[in-house]
Amino acid sequence: MTTIPAEKLDKLVARWQAVQSELATRADQESYVQLSREFAELDPIVATINALREAQRERDGLQEIIDDRGSDQAMKDLAWEELGELDEKIEAFERQLKVQLLPKDDADEKSAILELRAGTGGDEAALFAGDLFRMYQRFADRHGWKVNVMSASESATGGYKEIIANITGKGVFARMKYESGVHRVQRVPETEAQGRIHTSAATVAVLPEAEEVDVQIDEKDLRIDVFRASGRRQSVNTTDSAVRITHLPSGLVVIQQDEKSQHKNRAKAMKVLRSRLYDLERAKLDEERAQDRRSQIGSGDRSQRIRTYNFPQGRVTDHRIGLTTHQLHMVLAGEPALDEIIDALITEDQANQLAAMEEHVS
Repeated sequence: MTTIPAEKLDKLVARWQAVQSELATRADQESYVQLSREFAELDPIVATINALREAQRERDGLQEIIDDRGSDQAMKDLAWEELGELDEKIEAFERQLKVQLLPKDDADEKSAILELRAGTGGDEAALFAGDLFRMYQRFADRHGWKVNVMSASESATGGYKEIIANITGKGVFARMKYESGVHRVQRVPETEAQGRIHTSAATVAVLPEAEEVDVQIDEKDLRIDVFRASGRRQSVNTTDSAVRITHLPSGLVVIQQDEKSQHKNRAKAMKVLRSRLYDLERAKLDEERAQDRRSQIGSGDRSQRIRTYNFPQGRVTDHRIGLTTHQLHMVLAGEPALDEIIDALITEDQANQLAAMEEHVS
């Protein structure tokens, strides 16, 4: 494992000290907020640096005892034993530090737009899309996030052909981004008389919620059409409140008709459009940075099957990392079993990044 240069660590500690000093004297609110954010990022890194250096000092002290000809053998044997434990501890601190210093995804702290669509499998796929949405609702509740449905197209059997929701909270995208992809279900539908297992699928897209500062949209690039809302509200909706926004340069189209107010539908449509454009821009940058080397996790490739939910066997398999758990119902309930899958994906993602860094350095 490549050691992080001491000069780099010294600079981080010096910057942490400078930020701490500036926080004590800075008067204006804007600078204080920015410095507070930087301090919050640096503080755990410096804590790891201090722990690493303390362990290294202990190791140097043990090595002196081993090298000292005047030390008795019992002392040396004890030093050798402690040295082995310290080496493991130092290696763990160095690995932790490397993870902490990995390039941050600017979108990780953002809220997210969640889009679910029924795929192959007809009504059964729509029911599965409904199951997934309820899974994410419960998952969000456990993490203290808020879920707001922006639009929904229900199927006749009670599932969703499509549902789009805004999940707000701290660090939503950091965890939810690993859910983007094709989710497959294998189970016996309630309407299946002969008990045959059917396979159907739903697609999940998780986009970082973009603010106006993230994406500038020129009004002249938009075509906005208004029309009468369809569906259950048609009888009470006597105005042209539904909104279709077409972003001409990209060809993206967003339709919103859940609200009775044209103004509210337009605001919701713009939020979705902004997030989709932001996601497109991020994907373009990722492609440029990765060139011909694409990471399986976090690549944003939604055409690939990422997970299978097998009801007869009670198992969930994440195909990106070959992880299988037999806690299917706990996963679908948004319980910690889902967090365990996401944690494993994050760990694999970090390992891949660290390997790429080591390869680059060598």
